[in-house]
Amino acid sequence: MDNFIQINRKRVEDSGKSTKETVEKRKKYRKYDDQYLDFGFTYVSKGNVELPQCVVCHKVLAAESMLPNKLKRHLETVHSNLQGKPRDFFARKLRELKHQSTSLFSRASIPSKALLASYKVAHRIAKCKKPHTIAEDLILPAAIDMVSVMIGESAAKEIKNIPLSNNTISRRIHDIAEDINEQIVEKLSGLYAIQLDEATDSNNDAQLICYVRYMEGANVCEDLLFCKEMTDTGKASDLFAIIDSYMKENNIQWENCVGVCTDGARAMSGQYGGLQALIKTKAPNAKWTHCVIHREALATKNISPELNLVIDIIIKVVNFIKTRPVKARFFRKLCEDLGAEHTSLLYYCNSRWLSRGNVLSRVYELKHELYTYLLIESHRDAEKFKDTDFLIKLAYLCDIFEKLNVLNKSLQGNETHILQLADKIAAFKKKLLLWKRKIEDEHGNSDCFPVLNGFLQKKSIQNLEPSLQLIFIQRL
Repeated sequence: MDNFIQINRKRVEDSGKSTKETVEKRKKYRKYDDQYLDFGFTYVSKGNVELPQCVVCHKVLAAESMLPNKLKRHLETVHSNLQGKPRDFFARKLRELKHQSTSLFSRASIPSKALLASYKVAHRIAKCKKPHTIAEDLILPAAIDMVSVMIGESAAKEIKNIPLSNNTISRRIHDIAEDINEQIVEKLSGLYAIQLDEATDSNNDAQLICYVRYMEGANVCEDLLFCKEMTDTGKASDLFAIIDSYMKENNIQWENCVGVCTDGARAMSGQYGGLQALIKTKAPNAKWTHCVIHREALATKNISPELNLVIDIIIKVVNFIKTRPVKARFFRKLCEDLGAEHTSLLYYCNSRWLSRGNVLSRVYELKHELYTYLLIESHRDAEKFKDTDFLIKLAYLCDIFEKLNVLNKSLQGNETHILQLADKIAAFKKKLLLWKRKIEDEHGNSDCFPVLNGFLQKKSIQNLEPSLQLIFIQRL
């Protein structure tokens, strides 16, 4: 019996719902008539329904109020002082309402030129890696000042319409990045190769960078595919998850990947559990290669104990001055008083391949200033910068690392391939043999090393000592 009552109740509710839906479907609303303006009403459209709007108070009434008696009641109760006004009065109010709406739209919308200018500024900020607030705090006021002085105040007012707020610049950069990403993904319909590297940004956040090389017509093109933050560990599975999710999001086919280039780290190069093994499960035709620049950088780390001691002393002296702001200021003042070309030292960073050569060259250029300053500070390594053998080793290191830096830079850049890079490596190895034969000469010929040769001539040293000559030969 209870089940019977519940079934009947449900049928009644369903029939009520269907009846209500049918009524709503059949319900019709009155259309606006031009005579309604006599009561001070126009209309606004919402979907397919016209709603009455008062031209005096701008209030929008319900669709059911589209009746002369209801519109007249609104005029009598809300705007009783306007009763008996002629039609021209309400027509003028209607024109004011339309003008106000048009003016509001024009102020809210952004002109196409201002929008394009906003994107161009955002693009430059992104390329220069500047904070987003620089647009509103510096670029826009400076542009207004320049235009007002050079062109006039009227042109400066138009410059003010360019949206350059912090959030706007952030959105523009995001839009540009998405557009570039879509363009690159469209070009990856054929075969492609990727190169992967880990890096750390200024906030010490780990980033996974992926470059892609692909064919566009008859040309080989190379672009930055993505740069993703590594929130988890640096294991091969975590790295592969980042790459695989990007490929799936952009519908890039793993089967078209024919090459993967990484450094020699175990997480990258492991053939069983490394990144290359995980990629080969998705792209069986992909060939793994070890980055030639990374191999060159690893080879340069092989330094003899005698020369490595010189580098250790240099790093210790640089840190002694650079890590203490007061000492760094005093050293800068000393360099200015002595008329040195440079007034500061450079930090050494082991992970940056060009850092060692740059640090050694700067220290050699400021060797006299360093000796004077360390002598004032009673530093135990002060006399090293007056020791001839120490300075000869330093001069040689400046020369050889300068040559290595030139090689390293030549291995980088776009539109290069393995044949060009192999030729450059082979040519440098032949140069090493030439330099070695020169040093092995009876007098220790140092013409191939300009810094070392200049120091020897300045000290009137004709021949290298056999011990130093042997160190250089073994190093080469």
